[in-house]
Amino acid sequence: MGAYLLPHSIGRWRSCALCCVMTDTGSQLPHRRHNPLTGEWVTVSPQRTQRPWQGAVSDDATDTALSFDPACYLCPGNTRANGECNPDYTAPWAFDNDFPAVLAPDESKAMPESAVVSAVHPALFTAEAISGRCRVLCYSPDHQTTLSAMTEKELRAVIRLWVHEVQTLRPHHRWVQVFENRGEMMGCSTLHPHGQIWAVDALPNEADKESTQQQAWYRAHNMPLLESYRIEEERLRERIVTANTHWTVVVPYWAVWPFETLLLPRRQIDHLDGLEPDEQAALASILQILLGAYDRLFATRCPYTMGWHGAPGVEPSPDWQLHAHFYPPLLRSATVRKHMVGYEMLSEAQRDLSPEAAAERLRQSISSGAP
Repeated sequence: MGAYLLPHSIGRWRSCALCCVMTDTGSQLPHRRHNPLTGEWVTVSPQRTQRPWQGAVSDDATDTALSFDPACYLCPGNTRANGECNPDYTAPWAFDNDFPAVLAPDESKAMPESAVVSAVHPALFTAEAISGRCRVLCYSPDHQTTLSAMTEKELRAVIRLWVHEVQTLRPHHRWVQVFENRGEMMGCSTLHPHGQIWAVDALPNEADKESTQQQAWYRAHNMPLLESYRIEEERLRERIVTANTHWTVVVPYWAVWPFETLLLPRRQIDHLDGLEPDEQAALASILQILLGAYDRLFATRCPYTMGWHGAPGVEPSPDWQLHAHFYPPLLRSATVRKHMVGYEMLSEAQRDLSPEAAAERLRQSISSGAP
């Protein structure tokens, strides 16, 4: 299914529990927006989009034309840094990270001495052991491809790998984080198309905030927060980027990054391993549309960090809604990115381009690529 091409709603400020809607005139004034998913706020300053730019730019990374790179640690048949040899894989493939951020439980039993502090107020120096498993997911044997360049069939294979890995890891770890860093601008250590999974026995900060907020909303409304939010956004039709039978993409009302998006299923689902085959197929379709729009936006292979958030553990969680965050850093061009510095590091996140304007830009990008 193609993109929604939706008119902007017009009206005065209208408050609701999830968001506020304002007039086109009001939307150009600085204001703060609340993120009900984390409980945090973001400052929106649309009037700053007109300021001149004389700041730093990044080199636009030149895409490699190599389908196979003999020096790449992830290409089929190559030897990795730890001496192990990759199989000659022809489909998406996963392996344990050779340099994991966390170790298996049998390797993480004792706290390191450097983390233990003897103090008058030990509560000021709290530490705990953490264990888990880190996996690398090779999306394709083709070194130069990306998710945005893949066919729907190839994307479905990647999604099946996500589902399989989550299904395998969830029973053994409290939190399973599927994510991808794409591009040198995001600190990606290799250009070969790949993602990662970190499965840990603790609930990380972002997951903890989202769990708390979603549980509170469910207790008050007997409905998942992000289901309430999706329904409201589909009614307002201001920030919807695209949608199909099973999925909706929206620039969140509270978005921090210029072209940040939130990918939501259109029914309540705990985690990736709860997706039905038709939902997986529809996910491949909408990923192709969204990632293609990102690439066309600034005529480059758009860098981003993306990741899936699903319910912790394996128990049914009717308060939780599966969702994916996409955080591309580009601001004005392929070489000008947003930086989280100054006020944003010390006080509160801030953005210039309004989420409504960003959604319109992305809809236009989708339209420009339509056959």
